[in-house]
Amino acid sequence: MRIAISGAGGFIGSHLVRMFEAEGWEVVPLHTKDFSLDDAVFVEKLSGADVIAHLAGASINRRWTEAYKKELFDSRVKTAEKLVRAMAMMAEKPKLFICTSAVGIYASTGKYDEENAVYADDFLGRLAQNWEAAAMQAKAVGIRTIIFRYGIVLGHGGGILKEMLLPFRLGLGGTIGDGTQSFTWVHIDDLMRGYLFATRHPEMEGVYNLMAPTPTTNDGLTKALGRVLHRPTFMTVPRFLLKLRFGSEGGEALAGGQYALPKRLLEVGFTFKFKTIDAALENLFGS
Repeated sequence: MRIAISGAGGFIGSHLVRMFEAEGWEVVPLHTKDFSLDDAVFVEKLSGADVIAHLAGASINRRWTEAYKKELFDSRVKTAEKLVRAMAMMAEKPKLFICTSAVGIYASTGKYDEENAVYADDFLGRLAQNWEAAAMQAKAVGIRTIIFRYGIVLGHGGGILKEMLLPFRLGLGGTIGDGTQSFTWVHIDDLMRGYLFATRHPEMEGVYNLMAPTPTTNDGLTKALGRVLHRPTFMTVPRFLLKLRFGSEGGEALAGGQYALPKRLLEVGFTFKFKTIDAALENLFGS
């Protein structure tokens, strides 16, 4: 089997590469420069792929200027559009296209799943909706298409924990604001298993929440990380500091949170190894 992966050098992409190689798959990494290739040349790059996984996207952990918001959009939506164009041109098309999305598509109030949702009417919410719409065009060219909406990914080497570990280890960890905002998450191992599961279950199609079945809160994450690192967690990060660093929109988005459940994944028989935030963090950082 052959899989092409965009964003293969990133935190999640590098884990995917290692997992699929361990399964004996041939992995074709797609880099940023590949998306500037002529469509016909890009098709050659994808030739022979049984599966295409689209993870590429500029980091949201930057200050959101208007220019950077365009980069956030183009790096997700325009790349998805290019992949779909290329797949339409391929004589032998992939069997499966998996595109990334995020829990940020949901509104920050309420509890949601794939079939019961209110979408966020902010930049991240609209970005995710546009990303998904571009990816779903692959269905029109006859390709089984799955969109995985991630929770916040917990693992070594990247993501939110990379930002949090140093202050927590120094005893400076704490909540953002009052800490009551929802925190929907997934362990990196369960994320990897979700991708492998999708390749082995041809009945799967459409949108799936790839996130643990027990969301917590920002305070719940803070306390659990403090416990596993044996550090105090009495600090509070005011929302205005996030706005100073990331801009008004970016700071507000990073200070918020969503509550969502993996209804459809559970219905098709996927089981999570790490169902609680304590179990996930103990696995990652326990002695």
